[in-house]
Amino acid sequence: MSKLVLLQVLRALAALSVAMLHAQHDAFALTERSGRPFTGLAAFPWEAGVDVFFVISGFIMVYASERLFGTPDGPRLFLARRIARIVPIYWAVTTVYLAVALLAPALLNAEFIGWARVLASYLFIPVARPDGLVQPLYGLGWTLNYEMFFYASFAFALAWPQRSAVLGLGAGLVALVAIGQVLGPLPQPFGFWAHPIILEFTYGMALALLYARGFRLPALPRALLAVAAILALVVVALSISDAAIPSRYFFYGVPAAALVAAVAFGRERDAGRIPLARLGAAIGDASYAIYLIHPFVIRAGRELALRSGLGAAIGPWSFVALALVAAVLASMLVYRLFERPLTARVRAFLNA
Repeated sequence: MSKLVLLQVLRALAALSVAMLHAQHDAFALTERSGRPFTGLAAFPWEAGVDVFFVISGFIMVYASERLFGTPDGPRLFLARRIARIVPIYWAVTTVYLAVALLAPALLNAEFIGWARVLASYLFIPVARPDGLVQPLYGLGWTLNYEMFFYASFAFALAWPQRSAVLGLGAGLVALVAIGQVLGPLPQPFGFWAHPIILEFTYGMALALLYARGFRLPALPRALLAVAAILALVVVALSISDAAIPSRYFFYGVPAAALVAAVAFGRERDAGRIPLARLGAAIGDASYAIYLIHPFVIRAGRELALRSGLGAAIGPWSFVALALVAAVLASMLVYRLFERPLTARVRAFLNA
């Protein structure tokens, strides 16, 4: 179905956006050591790829769980499938990160190991580091702490029919954020879960509910919606520092929701026949792997360039391009040879 193909393409772009952010960081470190100037492309908030992921997640959970709403076994099946999809590769990546952090901490700038924090990282429990930052051992896992909280809440809501479940869960998440804003700062992990960024899941759920009710848009309004969303993100990037953005759920979340709406509300059914869309969808299939392993690939490329002397020969943007290509290729291999077969085995083990 074209809507799924195009959503997968958007997932690919979101993953590549995050990878682009980190590739530019390493390119800067590479040129800094060689004494050459490098200015990254700051006209777009690359970190907003995470917000697109959150909105897509809210949409897909409602869409893919259509037959589970209001069924006795729905919550169990949903959680088992999410565990099979999310946990194995994340645990594997966390274990690799832990091993590198212990054996060669200079490669990762790793600090604050702490075995209590390690255990919390494996269990998706948000805990604060000694410096106060609430982040798991593998830093990118902060998004998965939100995802797993959303999945647990969503599983609870599956006991009701679709409309009641979506509206009830959305109201519950809004109430949680409101409590956090009025009574905060809340103790961890409640303070983490009450962050307004969780509202981005409700955007996706609302869009999925509209989709389930038959809401569609013609091609031109969807194209205009996508252009407006991208322009809004560009304006944010040029006017507000990502470190000082006051309301991420609004400045990034609303454009992210507009992009998902532009992709999802189409009537076309032939997107899967377009070679470029098929390629994008294939990359989208591996988007979770891209998100998790791209820092390893990019950092390995940087160290290789430095130690081989190639760092002084290749330009920073050439490094960024090569790093992104390498990250995509490595992630697609991980997806096909490790993530997909392991997910199938865990689902079979969990009878899901």
